[in-house]
Amino acid sequence: MSDKNKLVAEARTEFGKGAARRIRRNHQIPAVLYGHGTAPVHVALPGHQTMLALKQQNALLEIDLDGEIQLALAKDIQRDPVKQVIEHVDLLIVRKGEKVEVEVSVHVTGEAQPGTIIIFEAQTVLIEALATAIPTSIEANVDGFAAGSVVYARDLILPEGSTLITEPDADVVLVSAPQDNSADEAAAAEVSATQSAASAAEKA
Repeated sequence: MSDKNKLVAEARTEFGKGAARRIRRNHQIPAVLYGHGTAPVHVALPGHQTMLALKQQNALLEIDLDGEIQLALAKDIQRDPVKQVIEHVDLLIVRKGEKVEVEVSVHVTGEAQPGTIIIFEAQTVLIEALATAIPTSIEANVDGFAAGSVVYARDLILPEGSTLITEPDADVVLVSAPQDNSADEAAAAEVSATQSAASAAEKA
């Protein structure tokens, strides 16, 4: 595991908006650890380190709380809608060898036929994977695909040990031809010219 995913947490005894603001002013992020039948544990995480770790989707975190290590996944990240800084994190405790359901980004590989464009019907898919081996992305290969081709969820290239949860027949990526707007533009120009002529006639 990368060192940037190892976070030293501090237990929290104060709660509420005022306490959360004080924690953030101290360059920390309020968080809660839960799962596996344990009572939720409220903690404060190091702000800068946590933001770096959570830049990676589905990052597996190693939380050190008073010398006890817990593996956890960020299940909910609350951000300030304006500043986009992290305000609170819900952390799900996981175990080695355990499988979890996660949303993973779709990444297009290969080159579709010239003159086509790629349209994402789904930016992510739901899979089940080992908590310690969650892929950073899932590949959708469009190499040589012509306009009108579709990559379905069942066509995605999943790493070994992962299982697709998303409906297999769901559209994920479409290969399309660019729309020809010349006819629409010509029609709009004709309408504009007609309106101008009518306006000139009224003034005359």
